[in-house]
Amino acid sequence: MTELLVHAGALDGTEIETLARSFPGRPSAWSRVAEPVADGDAAALRIWRNGTYRLTTGTGRSSRIVIADLPEPLPVAGPWHVSLPPASGAPESIELAELASLHRHPLAGVRYFSGTATYRQELAIPRDATPGRQLFLDLGHVEVMAEVVLNGTNLGVLWTRPFLVDITRAVRAGANLLEVRVTNLWPNRLIGDEQEADEDAFRAGAGGSGFASLSGGAIEALPGWYMKGQPKPRTPRVAFTTWKHYTKDSPLLESGLIGPVLLRAAVTRRL
Repeated sequence: MTELLVHAGALDGTEIETLARSFPGRPSAWSRVAEPVADGDAAALRIWRNGTYRLTTGTGRSSRIVIADLPEPLPVAGPWHVSLPPASGAPESIELAELASLHRHPLAGVRYFSGTATYRQELAIPRDATPGRQLFLDLGHVEVMAEVVLNGTNLGVLWTRPFLVDITRAVRAGANLLEVRVTNLWPNRLIGDEQEADEDAFRAGAGGSGFASLSGGAIEALPGWYMKGQPKPRTPRVAFTTWKHYTKDSPLLESGLIGPVLLRAAVTRRL
């Protein structure tokens, strides 16, 4: 999702279409310095930047903390190996020299891809990166949710900004195998299918404005294979819907792991 924009008045159809096709606003730059966290049964402060901190508790107890050895965020550079599922209209795998939204890829099968793409990368971790620190993986911009696996350890699913995960318990000095499984939404595949001829009949007015109208867009009859509970036959159209939600000219959504991906170090101090 983009940052919130407030317009002074109602937008007409042309203005809305222009906004839909424009590059979405990026989240604000990283601004965290320190944040309160729980450390077991105690309150603590997670610190992201070098500096001198003075902490005062509700009872008036005060302490001074000096942090001077946190390294700068380390970019995770390409190339990235990306695996795509079979029968998705996309190639089995692609190589990305650098991260970018899949909807900008030159191959149509990738551009219109919907599903879960698995990004693989080998992380080289310096031997002095973790002692006394926590190490986090910052995925940057993700469309729309990501599951992170490091050295075979599943670190969970991220579904909202910031796409940040603590990798301390799974990381090791030297080579590390990183997998990021990113799942996007269906519109790009449905728009890609609209580049192909219809296989079923739909009511008049289907998708006339780029989205389904209230009076048209429904399929006229469910196909035989569907009524018999059989798999969809392999055809140029990958997906099957009972409603025309999009046209071939509808704007594509950003998708995949867009980044930048960074390794960030932090320290945690109890209050």
